[in-house]
Amino acid sequence: PEPPEGGWGWVVMLAAMWCNGAVFGIQNSCGVLFVSMLQLFGGGEDKQLAFKTAWVSSLSMGMVFFCSPIVSIFTDLFGCRKVAVIGAAVGFVGLLSSSFVSTIEPLYFTYGILFACGCSFAYQPSLVILGHYFKKRLGLVNGIVTAGSSLFTVSLPFLLRVLIDSVGLYNTLRVLCILMFVLFLAGFTYKPLISNAKDKEGGKKGKFRFPPGKKICNFSVFKVLSYRIWAFGIPAALFGYFVPYVHLMKHVKDRFGDSVPEEVLLLCLGITSGVGRLIFGRVADYIPGAKKVYLQVASFFFIGLMSMMIPLCHVFGGLIAVCLFMGLFDGCFICIMAPIAFELVGAQDVSQAIGFLLGLMSIPMTVGPPIAGLLHDHLGTYDVAFYLAGVPPLVGGAILCFIPWVHERQKLKERAKPVGGETTEKMLENESTLVLHPTEKPVKEMESGF
Repeated sequence: PEPPEGGWGWVVMLAAMWCNGAVFGIQNSCGVLFVSMLQLFGGGEDKQLAFKTAWVSSLSMGMVFFCSPIVSIFTDLFGCRKVAVIGAAVGFVGLLSSSFVSTIEPLYFTYGILFACGCSFAYQPSLVILGHYFKKRLGLVNGIVTAGSSLFTVSLPFLLRVLIDSVGLYNTLRVLCILMFVLFLAGFTYKPLISNAKDKEGGKKGKFRFPPGKKICNFSVFKVLSYRIWAFGIPAALFGYFVPYVHLMKHVKDRFGDSVPEEVLLLCLGITSGVGRLIFGRVADYIPGAKKVYLQVASFFFIGLMSMMIPLCHVFGGLIAVCLFMGLFDGCFICIMAPIAFELVGAQDVSQAIGFLLGLMSIPMTVGPPIAGLLHDHLGTYDVAFYLAGVPPLVGGAILCFIPWVHERQKLKERAKPVGGETTEKMLENESTLVLHPTEKPVKEMESGF
């Protein structure tokens, strides 16, 4: 059915916005939780404490993306509402159980895996359901929904700092469970307008039969060379991407002590990330085809450069400027993921194309912060870690530069491919005569004098 472009869709949009904000607001505020965990579980005899503690936040963010291909399959099979509600419930249980641990190791499972998997299952349906209700306004709605994470990233660090100082880490995690409970309720608003695989295969009253394996896991997207470059170039750029979110708060504490409000840096990241999503999302509409990739190239270049600038800032104002620029281009990178996927693989395969990409992204985003923590434990400073964190975005951006050229060559080959005795180019020529302006006449018709 044609999307209604509103109605109940506005309620769905608000629910999806809350989901985006709750999931990534908590994840992006992990720097505040990281410092609290170091103080709570730390001991002078443990020389690898930063390395061990970084795995909690790193595992959590990595699992959100690692589960994405699986979530895509479950969403196709069972629909957005069931997957989102169950995911939020699992996330709630994971976060609540994290508030009862006494050592760092159980957090690897309760917070790093259980809570993160629940977030992943709640998050992806919130993006899919928007396409049921909006088509012409989908760009605007996506911008509003993804800006939810910026809104929460701006406000949560300050709330977390107040809560941790007043009631401690454990009770703070219990307060955050309220966000997950609201997310659980929000999932019930995802009323589907498009039937899922369960309905298609078995009928609404019939017995459910799983569709063929090829329909469940569509690996054909990897046959597209430009997509393969994109799907491996972006993960290559992300080894250092999540390092500032985890370690920046501790770096500021090491360098400036308690004399500066380090949460302001997450505020700057959140605000400019939201601005970047709105600005560059609109700019991408004016850039034709796969050339949208150049926006991601520029974003990776600036993200890498800003990471390398962090150790050079010996004044807190310099760090604020760095975070403002980093947030702006972080928003650019995120907001054009879906438009680029549409350009490279088409609308039919875009869901699983994004799912596979997010799954591949999970590996570098998981290992980057612990490596930075290990460097800090051995060197006593984060300087080398931030310098190295800036290298992968530059390398990944360079790889992505080839995509528009490769994609154009692919399109030319497709046009020249013989189809039933005539080339695709010839077929396109014939089709073009059918879409002329009403006042124009085909050339052959004019020559023959009607």
